[in-house]
Amino acid sequence: MSSVADSHAALMDRTYRRQRHIYDLTRRFFLFGRDHAIRAMDPPPGGSVLEIACGTGRNLARIDALVPGCRLYGLDISQEMLRSARARLGSRAMLAAGDATQFDAQALFGRDGFDRILISYAVSMIPDWAGTLREGVRHLAPGGALHVVDFHDLGGYPAPFRRAHRAWLSRFHVTPRLDLGAAVARIGVETGCAVDHVTLYRGYAQAAVLKRPA
Repeated sequence: MSSVADSHAALMDRTYRRQRHIYDLTRRFFLFGRDHAIRAMDPPPGGSVLEIACGTGRNLARIDALVPGCRLYGLDISQEMLRSARARLGSRAMLAAGDATQFDAQALFGRDGFDRILISYAVSMIPDWAGTLREGVRHLAPGGALHVVDFHDLGGYPAPFRRAHRAWLSRFHVTPRLDLGAAVARIGVETGCAVDHVTLYRGYAQAAVLKRPA
């Protein structure tokens, strides 16, 4: 990995070294929309699913329960988070450490393309998040789709709540990407992908899809 990626990996390890033990218990109360994105993925029978920034493996376990038989893969820059993911998933998923903005899927996973890729509440923590979206599209199989869910602008909530929420997120190095919709639109034009972007829960979250032509 590059020096920038190494620095980010160290930051994530420091952030989650202890938090990983309570991550799933606490995040269930504010990482809304994850299951919405998982249901929308609808991978084909026996299809391949990669989660970029897989964290503790919660989402991959959910996919495994909903769509048995999928081949599951997970990438994360934090070795600390991968420790939790490996403990949870065992042999059900192939996991690897890597930089979301630039990774060699063949070297890490023994394959070049994935039917579905998920990025859940991670673009708000990745400095080069637009580069991560482009890298995800690069690793889609023909007809594959990249699904993203993350924080949005809280437009339907009172201003004091919005200020308090953003201040709290900043403690965890989280910056909502309010221009995610514009970014996926640009990437769709660049790559020929079909694009969808919606807001969820009165602007609390947003979901985007980039689908590669078959």
